[in-house]
Amino acid sequence: SMVQHEIPTVFPPDALAEAEAAEPIADLGAREDLRALPLLTIDPADARDHDDAIAAYPDPDAKNPGGYVVWVAIADVAHYVRPGSALDREARLRGNSTYFPDRVSPMLPETLSADLCSLRVGEERPCMAVEMTLNADGQKIGHRFCRGLMRSHASLDYVSAQEAIDAPEGSILGAGIIEALSHLEAAYRALWAERTRREPLDLDLPERRITLNDDGTVREIGYRQRLDTHRMIEEFMILANVAAAEALESAGSPLIYRVHEEPNPEKLDALREAVKSVGLTLAKGQVLQTHQLNRLLSDARGTDEADLIAMAVLRSQTQAYYAPQNLGHFGLHLKRYAHFTSPIRRYADLIVHRGLISALDAGPDGLAKTDIERLPRTAQDISMTERRSMDAERDTVDRYVAAYLSDRAGGEFGGKIAGISRGGLFVRLDETGADGLVPLSMVGGDYYHHDRATQTLTGERTGRVLSIGQRVDVRLVEATPASGGLLLELLAVEGQSVNDGSGAGRSRHNRRKAGKRKIIRAKEARRGRRMQ
Repeated sequence: SMVQHEIPTVFPPDALAEAEAAEPIADLGAREDLRALPLLTIDPADARDHDDAIAAYPDPDAKNPGGYVVWVAIADVAHYVRPGSALDREARLRGNSTYFPDRVSPMLPETLSADLCSLRVGEERPCMAVEMTLNADGQKIGHRFCRGLMRSHASLDYVSAQEAIDAPEGSILGAGIIEALSHLEAAYRALWAERTRREPLDLDLPERRITLNDDGTVREIGYRQRLDTHRMIEEFMILANVAAAEALESAGSPLIYRVHEEPNPEKLDALREAVKSVGLTLAKGQVLQTHQLNRLLSDARGTDEADLIAMAVLRSQTQAYYAPQNLGHFGLHLKRYAHFTSPIRRYADLIVHRGLISALDAGPDGLAKTDIERLPRTAQDISMTERRSMDAERDTVDRYVAAYLSDRAGGEFGGKIAGISRGGLFVRLDETGADGLVPLSMVGGDYYHHDRATQTLTGERTGRVLSIGQRVDVRLVEATPASGGLLLELLAVEGQSVNDGSGAGRSRHNRRKAGKRKIIRAKEARRGRRMQ
């Protein structure tokens, strides 16, 4: 998949040599001393790098009763990766790190990504940090960026952090860490109240997780747990990203924005049709806002149609991208947004860091003239590499799933219709979250007409309507690990058998060949239906 998607796997010798020659920072110099701040990192249990640390405490200022000070400290990648260096050239070319179940193709060599720029417990690390003040209602009333020297006081994973917050008395963590977590939790609660007022798009879709055996085969496919600690980190990172965009704008500095435009009219019409088909409505006429989509999602919650509505809303979204001009972020419902919190794995963040260094006059390694001149081109390139990585990651997951299911051909599975096209229907299997294709020839029992506007298939003879979100039972005809394709046969819709004996009159062999061709075409067509 890395080869197929042209994702670089080997660093050029000059970039590796620069990384090896890099030395840990030895003295404070002009940096702000943040070593006493109770900063800690919270990451997935299997995290390969730790590039963001957080701390919070009640605001000591009497003029801000009930307020909090929140610190977000990020590895100072700009200190090691200078404009015009071999490391910089390669990082820009890669655009971002790409993550696979069995390995990572990092944007920066391991020496930096897993060591010098990883905020390890107890070790002094240079950082770019932002101090943000929240009032009691969770609104950010001030921010200040600085270049500092920090020390992480603890490295926690999401689960252990959540357990310590939920049951501090039973925790094995030290009192200082428990206190640091309780302050973070309180600041997050205030921030959540502000988020609830802002109403970003509330699409909390489950993410698949593949666990491998030592020999590289799939042990299990499940879903990642979503905990409050995940949301807490997300909210603090969003807050810091907004502060970075605001700081650079007010300094008149060029930057790369993270842009997410509102859904286009055609996609909205398709969403309205999908919503209407299940008896819900999305008002027409006015300018669409996230709160209307959230109302729709919450109306559907707990009903059989919940997944259908969530899928339809996701499908209506445009894809987020990077741009040198600000077009706002629709999904997060923010006027300005940039990426600041992950310079180890995203080039956009490194450009933002350099902009901040220049704006603060905090060193000679800020934004170079060449960085500014080619900002539009860089934004375009890294938007492309991000899509390339998403495609490669999704393809790889599809292949692992197909390999996992390949010895279960003939087995029957439950799922939901996730998409409809002229060539057939996509079904998302409950157990693995995998998408498979049921070509029209394997729907059986009727001849189906495709209606693009309503995204339905209607049987000519039976009048049966197939639409997104319906529960189905399917048989796995074939799983092809090489392409990640699953070929399915439809058995029943909403518990009713579709095949009454008058199946489509093609031989099984021909149906399978035609189905394989359709899978390949359909996978091509499915590209780029994502936003972030």
